[in-house]
Amino acid sequence: MNEYQFVLPYPPSLNTYWRRRGSQYYISDKGQKYRKDVQKIIRQLKLDIFTKSRLRIKVIADVPDSRRRDLDNILKGLLDSLIHAGFAEDDEQFDDIRVIRGVKVPGGRLGIKITELENV
Repeated sequence: MNEYQFVLPYPPSLNTYWRRRGSQYYISDKGQKYRKDVQKIIRQLKLDIFTKSRLRIKVIADVPDSRRRDLDNILKGLLDSLIHAGFAEDDEQFDDIRVIRGVKVPGGRLGIKITELENV
């Protein structure tokens, strides 16, 4: 089982990551920037491996401020960005997803730990 640990910037909220025009949904400018930032980090760490394994992810969400936040709102943008960056093929591969609220950090950040699971 391979394990990968790294830090990513705090994502925009789900409501600002996605936009809607009529019946069409698209990724906002903030969402596009976040995707590019994640892609740059994943490539720098040489983690654009397109793994096919089943995955477990643990996220420590160090929030940017004291506002009330739903931690589950960070997942879709985070997982989509990891897939777009080439870490894995599809966010369907994540079998175990855990998000833990961390401490307040200016700007926020996500501590990521991804483990490849044994093939079942």
